[in-house]
Amino acid sequence: MANKVKFGLSNVFYSVATETYVATTNTYSYTYATPVPLKGAVNLSLEAQGEQNAFRADNIDYYISSSNNGYEGDFELALIPDSFKIACLGASTDSNGILTEHVDDKAVAFALLFQFEGDDKARRHVLYNCKASRPAVASQTTEETIDPVTDTLSIRATGRTGDGLVKSSTVDGDNSSAQYTGWFSSVYEPSV
Repeated sequence: MANKVKFGLSNVFYSVATETYVATTNTYSYTYATPVPLKGAVNLSLEAQGEQNAFRADNIDYYISSSNNGYEGDFELALIPDSFKIACLGASTDSNGILTEHVDDKAVAFALLFQFEGDDKARRHVLYNCKASRPAVASQTTEETIDPVTDTLSIRATGRTGDGLVKSSTVDGDNSSAQYTGWFSSVYEPSV
């Protein structure tokens, strides 16, 4: 049976990407570190980026082209772990173990893996070439009740250099396949 609806966000992971240019073949290859969990996922909202352009001829839209410029939006979570700030945002720790941020820190590309629940089966996704911007610094005073203040990462997911790969997702069907069950242990690469 196929899903009729989707709901819920869980199993969010990041995996640092390494891009290598192979001069002999004029191609790029990608390797990904072991995925690391990003616990406390609250909301993921990424808008498709790209445009449609129409060429008019014979008084109609004779040809329509579409561009896929990836996705852009926000990922809200309970608290961004220091490991993510170091691995993906370029922060570092000093000799005293204090997390530091510098004006010349460079964001690092990573894959973002996540799961949406469904009425029948959960669907798993991976965005291959993401970069995140620094989060805001925010909190608030404690009132009679404690309401957690969440962190939000602005994420841009674009196509990889060379092959243009943006995103892969599992499909409705058997969720006992090796690809499905191993989805969060390594970054899935599409077969050719």
